Amino acid sequence: MSSSSIDLESISEATSGAIGAVLSTTILYPLDTCKAKYQAEVRSSHGRQKYRKLSDVLWEAVSTGQVLSLYQGLGTKNLQSFIAQFVYFYGYSYFKRLYQKKYGTKSIGTKANLLLAASAGACTAIITQPLDTASSRMQTSAFGRSKGLWSMLTEGSWSEAFDGLGISLLLTSNPAIQYTVFDQLKQKLLDGKLKKAGVGSSPESLSAFSAFLLGAISKSIATVLTYPAIRCKVMIQAADSSDDDTKENKKKPRKTISGVIDAIWKQEGVFGFFKGLDAQIMKTVLSSALLLMIKEKITATTWVLILAIRSYLVVTQGRLKGK
Repeated sequence: MSSSSIDLESISEATSGAIGAVLSTTILYPLDTCKAKYQAEVRSSHGRQKYRKLSDVLWEAVSTGQVLSLYQGLGTKNLQSFIAQFVYFYGYSYFKRLYQKKYGTKSIGTKANLLLAASAGACTAIITQPLDTASSRMQTSAFGRSKGLWSMLTEGSWSEAFDGLGISLLLTSNPAIQYTVFDQLKQKLLDGKLKKAGVGSSPESLSAFSAFLLGAISKSIATVLTYPAIRCKVMIQAADSSDDDTKENKKKPRKTISGVIDAIWKQEGVFGFFKGLDAQIMKTVLSSALLLMIKEKITATTWVLILAIRSYLVVTQGRLKGK
């Protein structure tokens, strides 16, 4: 296979994944907004709490006639998802080629693969962090009062645009945990099937439903283990509620990881670190399932379109040379 065809396959896969991510994000965005606003709130010292459950966020949007505000920040989120897919894909491909060239092998072990994936994830987090911070602040702003992307990026310092970067880098461990758990569960399931089939039988493979089920379980376990970091990240990036309720431009102290952890511990206790976990798992599992389903459906179409464009460019170039 030539390098040009490999590049075309890479573009096809990246485009399909990016489109799948955008559609998946758009479909689940109201749930994501409710989840983010619910996660961002910490109970006050007087025990007052605006959102006692996730549905309270939805009810606020409906009762105030701000249902469309459930989509505030969608454009920025989709831009981030689209860029992240491309950066991650090409980052992973680049690190994979470097690894194969250094060790002179085409096969890559599970541990090395996870390390390459984490490296690509770290590059993605660094490049897309300003968009991630901006979209989080848009989502957690009061309904109907969200600012535009440019305002979000320019109202503070550039260092503030990278709020939560440390946690984002830490969360690149999430896929590693997911795939490790998936492999362990898969091996146990296949070993059980092999024992039932008897010695000398051909190796079993997972059915589509079993693979989806194990994927959902492993993703849920990875989410539970990393959730305290996820909630801290949302709180650090969240819009300041006082900015929505007053017109004063007082400069508030910058949120820090230690400050957020202290606030959760004092006001909500240990269970506060897991507030909104059920919504996070539901959103994550649905998002992964939708992304894979959409990607599989459009990959063939994307590949045909890219080949057609390539053929057109080759023919056009040939005509120009002929002249």
